[in-house]
Amino acid sequence: MARAGRTFDKLLVANRGEIAVRIIQAARELGLKTVAVFSEADKDSLAVRRADEAVGIGPPQASKSYLNMEAIIAAARHTGAGAIHPGYGFLSENARFAEAVEAAGLVFVGPAAETIRMMGNKSAARLAATRAGVPIVPGSASEVTSVEEARAAARAIGYPVMLKASAGGGGRGIRVVEDPAALDDHFKTAQAEAAAAFGNGALYVERFIRKARHIEVQILGDGERVVHCFERECSLQRRRQKLWEEAPAANLSPELRDRLCSAAVALARAVS
Repeated sequence: MARAGRTFDKLLVANRGEIAVRIIQAARELGLKTVAVFSEADKDSLAVRRADEAVGIGPPQASKSYLNMEAIIAAARHTGAGAIHPGYGFLSENARFAEAVEAAGLVFVGPAAETIRMMGNKSAARLAATRAGVPIVPGSASEVTSVEEARAAARAIGYPVMLKASAGGGGRGIRVVEDPAALDDHFKTAQAEAAAAFGNGALYVERFIRKARHIEVQILGDGERVVHCFERECSLQRRRQKLWEEAPAANLSPELRDRLCSAAVALARAVS
């Protein structure tokens, strides 16, 4: 396989379980040899059995195995793998890992490190969307680092607003603020939660839209082209964690679907 002028015929899969199995199968269909990495707990897993080679990278704790960047890169070098596929979760959104893989002379199967860094920070992603001409929910122009800044931003946007963690997602570091009297307490709580979850307590302010639908557009890119794979409905949630996803999204007009998908591709092109 080639990517941006670089070729490889062996792929290391830096993940486990169903994710790793699916990647191994796809690689095999492309004629690539595969290497599975595994913790001691996964040494007899299906992914290990399906791969052409397998390398142990540490004890059962993910922090000492699947999050061990040095061990994963060493396994790739030892087996002669020319590329590393992180799957999703674990190191897939870690810009430092993407940089380390490229620095080792290997191909990182995923976005460039600068893209991960930019889109992983919600404030930076909002700015990138604005520059790409993609509509966004009204919000603060940048991160807010104090209650005073949050109060000024909320006043300009109009209540109700949401305080949201810049450095992460998954429903953590988010608080809905209905009126100015509640902002101080919510700010402190959201900031502390964001710092604990992501090691970064930075927040931004965004308009809270009641009864909104959560629609995501799936995109694929290879460093040269970007395409969309249409949308999925993700509105059924509990504590801001998705419970059910459905595609295509029901009751979405063809015109709105086209606008959503076109905006997603435009943003991806702008940051790739």
